[in-house]
Amino acid sequence: MTNHRWTIVLMLFLATTVNYLDRQVLSLTWADFIAPEFHWTNSDYGTITGLFSLFYAISMLFAGKFVDWMDTKKGFLWAIGVWSFGAVIHAFCGLLTAGITAGVWTSSFLGAREAIGTVSDISMIVNVSVTLFIFARLVLAIGEAGNFPAAIKATAEYFPKKDRGYATGLFNSGAQIGALLAPLTIPFIARAWGWEMAFIVIGAIGFIWMGFWVFVYDKPEKHKKVNAAELTYITQDDEKDAVGTIKDENAGKKVSFKQAFRHRQTWSFAIGKFLTDGVWWFLLFWIPAYLSSVYGLNSTQSAPHVFLVYAISMISVFAAGYFPAYFMNRKKMDPYQGRMRAMLLFAFFPVLILLAQPLGGISVWIPVIIIGIAAAAHQSWSANIFTTVSDMFPKHAVGTITGIGGMAGGIGSLIINKSSGVLFDYTANTQMKFMGFEGIEAGYFIIFCICAFAYLIGWIIMKSLVPKYQLITDM
Repeated sequence: MTNHRWTIVLMLFLATTVNYLDRQVLSLTWADFIAPEFHWTNSDYGTITGLFSLFYAISMLFAGKFVDWMDTKKGFLWAIGVWSFGAVIHAFCGLLTAGITAGVWTSSFLGAREAIGTVSDISMIVNVSVTLFIFARLVLAIGEAGNFPAAIKATAEYFPKKDRGYATGLFNSGAQIGALLAPLTIPFIARAWGWEMAFIVIGAIGFIWMGFWVFVYDKPEKHKKVNAAELTYITQDDEKDAVGTIKDENAGKKVSFKQAFRHRQTWSFAIGKFLTDGVWWFLLFWIPAYLSSVYGLNSTQSAPHVFLVYAISMISVFAAGYFPAYFMNRKKMDPYQGRMRAMLLFAFFPVLILLAQPLGGISVWIPVIIIGIAAAAHQSWSANIFTTVSDMFPKHAVGTITGIGGMAGGIGSLIINKSSGVLFDYTANTQMKFMGFEGIEAGYFIIFCICAFAYLIGWIIMKSLVPKYQLITDM
């Protein structure tokens, strides 16, 4: 049997790694490099990240249908092409800000910074720069929204149901690898060559990936590197006709939003994503700022700490596939029951984040380790909640349902990111007290409390909506 399906997983892993690298450039450069230049506050940054989440949410709703329409190969090419372009154009926001606010149109990043420094109207600089970055985030979000619908669809096409959780966990680990590589590269690129070059260098990687994807991917039944034995293994769950030929359930079939929302499984997936995606995005966008605001670490000083958070989260590569398989194989549970049992286990670990602030006075490394455990739990949860879609829905509907859930997760992320920025500015300015913490530390503890219980609440609602495994056959 050939093993081309694992080459596909490698490509999905690399795409997800690039996806998260591109997201992280702003979070690792704004405090030390961008905010001083454009006079941003936490609220300004929260607005940008919050709107990115909103754009991502809306785009996810249509990205899934776009991928189902274009199919996996072309859909993924479009997605990564758009988001790589969006990542690169962040670098030119300073040039445009200098031209609009100072009337200086230059192709020099250094010249733009000097021109902005001569403008006395700070509010104009803030408004113009924030608007330009919001536009760049819009383009980035539109493209990035296609990653997971396309990746989940590719996994459903290349793996039988029993292997999809493991395959999803492997490619989804690209999120942690991207988050691991980001603090080790981005701050140093920004410090050596300017924050603009960090966006350009990281953004360009996606275009390289596109060149490989063109030659690596095709449907398994059409691919020359997939032999009959591997194809039989891949399609073991598929219905066959009287002569043993696989029926193409995707042929000519489309799923409307009305059809999708008619099923409780769609609502279960969407609510689970809404309540939990924001936790991961909060960790992704705000942990560097947390280390700066609470512990006084700049972007390069905090690099080892951010690295450790996502290094610990790599536990999910093992956990995401092992525990569902254990419950399915050893306890003889069906795929849904096994995944839900594993997800309940994962849902308890984020509660530990309640100890991050109280124990932070001992050493900064303690909250870093605790946050890393919470991040690992999220990624294990995420890999399995994605896989519930391909377990219960036909392949031609996977992109659409994944997009609906991604939209819900994006809305949840918008709420937590924007409210976090406003809360942190408010608590810092008023020295508000909460549970023994004061100022911005109180703000972070409030958000940690929300993160701690999001998964347990999400699991209870999901289990209530879909108590037992039920395959969707009427779409």
